[in-house]
Amino acid sequence: MPSDQDREGGGVKAPVLVSACLLGVDCRYNGRNCLDERVRRLAKRMTLIPVCPEQLGGLGTPRPPVRIIGGSGSDVLDGRAMVVDEGGADVTERMLRGARQVLRLAKVLRVGSAIMKARSPSCGCGEIEGEGGAVVAGDGVTSALLKREGIRVITEEELKE
Repeated sequence: MPSDQDREGGGVKAPVLVSACLLGVDCRYNGRNCLDERVRRLAKRMTLIPVCPEQLGGLGTPRPPVRIIGGSGSDVLDGRAMVVDEGGADVTERMLRGARQVLRLAKVLRVGSAIMKARSPSCGCGEIEGEGGAVVAGDGVTSALLKREGIRVITEEELKE
């Protein structure tokens, strides 16, 4: 979990990126959210920046669910895997665009950490839903990019009460 000690110079707390769905924004593929009360409570003591990489990449809401095929988010970043929706349409470029937009925000706002939605093909950290819905090791596209840039990424499941 990002600590209260995450600070920029001058004693100001650094903002934390958060998957928007965890704060109650209806931006998931099914048009719903997955509000997490632990994340919501963090907003009382930290500046949280809600982001939805899939929307920022140009995917609508609702939208067909997507999966990474042939690897993880790191493999997508390296051109070794792709992201497709349930109809088989390639949405890799939109996923990459969304990840880059989130990274741009992180850099402008000097974000050092992020709380991302577990197992998401964009935001998952440590494990994602892969082909056929099986949970596999790896990060989502956005989380992989943030980690490469030195941003600490956890999921809502790693938050302590």
